[in-house]
Amino acid sequence: MPQLMLPLIPEGATRINDLVTVYRNENRWTYYMGLTPIYAHAWDDLRLFRLFTSMMIDAGTCRHTDILKTFGVPKSNVNRALKKLREGGPEAFFQKQSGGRKGHVLKPEVLEQAQDLLDHGLTRHDVAQELEVKLDTLRKAINDGRLREPQGVEVPKAGTDKSSRSAMDAAAAIGMGTACTRLVDRGCAAAGEGEAQVRFEPCLDIPKAGVLCAVPALLANGILEGAEKLLGKINGYYTIFQILLVLAFMTLCRIKTVERLRENSPGEFGKLLGIDRIPEARCLREKMDALSQANAAEIWAAHLSKYWMEADPDAAGTLYVDGHVRVYHGKQTKLPRRYVSRQRLCLRGTTDYWINDAIGRPFFLIEKTNDPGLVQTVEQDIVPRLLEEVPNQPDEKVLTANPYLCRFVLVFDREGYSPAFFARMWRTHRIACITYHKHPAEPWPESWFEEKTVTMPGGEMVTMRLAEMGTLLGSGKNTFWVREVRKLTDSGHQTSLISSAYDLPHTDLAVRMFSRWCQENFFRYMKQHFEIDMLFEYGVVEIPDTEKVVNPGWRDLNCSRNQVQSRLRYRRARFSEMTMHPQSETEPEKYQKWLTRKSELLEEIDQYEHQLEELKAQLKQTPKHITWGELEDKDKFNRLLPGRKRLMDTVRMIAYRAETAMAGLLLGPTVNMSNARRLLQGLFVTDADILPDIENQCLRVRIHNASTPADNRSIAGLLDELNKAEIIYPGSNLRLAYELVNSEI
Repeated sequence: MPQLMLPLIPEGATRINDLVTVYRNENRWTYYMGLTPIYAHAWDDLRLFRLFTSMMIDAGTCRHTDILKTFGVPKSNVNRALKKLREGGPEAFFQKQSGGRKGHVLKPEVLEQAQDLLDHGLTRHDVAQELEVKLDTLRKAINDGRLREPQGVEVPKAGTDKSSRSAMDAAAAIGMGTACTRLVDRGCAAAGEGEAQVRFEPCLDIPKAGVLCAVPALLANGILEGAEKLLGKINGYYTIFQILLVLAFMTLCRIKTVERLRENSPGEFGKLLGIDRIPEARCLREKMDALSQANAAEIWAAHLSKYWMEADPDAAGTLYVDGHVRVYHGKQTKLPRRYVSRQRLCLRGTTDYWINDAIGRPFFLIEKTNDPGLVQTVEQDIVPRLLEEVPNQPDEKVLTANPYLCRFVLVFDREGYSPAFFARMWRTHRIACITYHKHPAEPWPESWFEEKTVTMPGGEMVTMRLAEMGTLLGSGKNTFWVREVRKLTDSGHQTSLISSAYDLPHTDLAVRMFSRWCQENFFRYMKQHFEIDMLFEYGVVEIPDTEKVVNPGWRDLNCSRNQVQSRLRYRRARFSEMTMHPQSETEPEKYQKWLTRKSELLEEIDQYEHQLEELKAQLKQTPKHITWGELEDKDKFNRLLPGRKRLMDTVRMIAYRAETAMAGLLLGPTVNMSNARRLLQGLFVTDADILPDIENQCLRVRIHNASTPADNRSIAGLLDELNKAEIIYPGSNLRLAYELVNSEI
């Protein structure tokens, strides 16, 4: 008996739902119910597509959302086709238009849209699909002279203007969506057989096209480095690079949230990437979630940190560490309170510990919901990572031969002052530390100070009056010899720093310590321009039960001890003052009050000393740290979702480093760093023309002029430097070439 052959679904088919699958070959769509093909039509037959999908919805084999997600068509089109099926049956899709219908279909506004699409090079078939009219109707309108079809010219040679692009984008909204003009590419992507191709079109006056000048700097700073391999996979029309570039352009143009992208034309922004439009806000958030899944954003950020350090080993030799409190005003969870120095308030939030170089460029950050403090974070989280990532560290043989040599230098503020910590860092890892002296001794004689001219990391020449001597820190087992350097100011104040970097000149120690403000400036700039405190997703995740946190009971006891110590200190000082300046017995009334007050103080001192001893005993018996699982429910809180934030933090770091690199090219006798950043901020939002030259494989970006001739000269010099790099735009073979509209400047 012959064996029956079961039908099989071809490899590469797209699953619509559990029952229905669709497959597309070179010129045909085939729909399968289970393993059996039920419908088929040509790949460009929009009429049969609407009929078959409507029939499946009407029969209950799939839902509206299945068709929308699979094919990416507008909901209104699906509803319109389903209504036509239910009211007129399948034959309604094949009925010819009556004579009176022609005038209704091609109204004056429809004729205007059709003429605009034809003028921009769309074929009759594409125009008919865009406007949802019959191809024969469009042909008759052309034959009647109501429409004119250009011959041999796709678009005006000079490029389309903003008005014509706006009309074409609006016309596309009738079909698949605003500015969705690449129907074939989107259809293939919906079937899993393609993605958005980079194809630049000649366009004039594109808003914010000046941000294309940042592409070489973004590529040099790793916008593509490891992204395809390390980030989560995304499906659909857009590629990983296009999503990352949208986020980077958004950051540089100071569009601080994804929702604010809605204020920008999606079609115009898409022209910057060589595609028809950028994703809408909801789609972009979904892509960010996909890229960040399974801790992928954190892994990519770690890879970039190592990449930046290896690219500039000298910058990684001195690292600046500081914490930034990201205030949280939401109601998802009650985060612990932190002291926010910029507002001088205790507010709920999380602490991000940033690691930067001497000119403020970031390497990475460590987020701490349960903040143990700078010392523990450095010792437990930052140092182990730096020992793995910092390049060109001396090996054990070299360190043994030179007992004063260190691996690298850490710089931080007074929060990291700890003699025991300094000693552990040096004796265990040979890591040098620099910070301000928290308890300096008496002022040094001014004759000890010498005037020194030093070069700051930014290149500025500064004169300082410096002096140095050795200092013994700590007590008992924690005693540790360090170098103390002081700077004498014009007012006579002496600023003291301590360091365990024994092999560096004291002038270098002063330069590295007094450059710490670069990190403060970085925080201020990132908060003002790149909105590093912005919340990009709403939700929380639970903290593991094994994570250690500060015991609330210990914290309360420690607070009570500090209060008692403060009160005891005040009363002891008051008692000593009364003892040193006794009241004369010649005034009996005042003398009696003095004796009474002194007796009361002595009694209060005894009481507070007794309380202090009890609190100290309780503190010794109370563990300072407990696990999360041991916390009472009233003290527990959750961690904010980290996914999109980590991705955006990494993109912001790339954008900041790219902007810093471009600002360095603008520096000159009349342009400092502040002015250079101001010029770039204006350049990124300047209109420009995009003129691809396919024959010469060149993409000309013609920047509109700035407000002053001086700014134009600075920008022209920057564009010359960018052109020397000869960067190929990713996904194409076009070399980027920048110029100003007035090239004679």
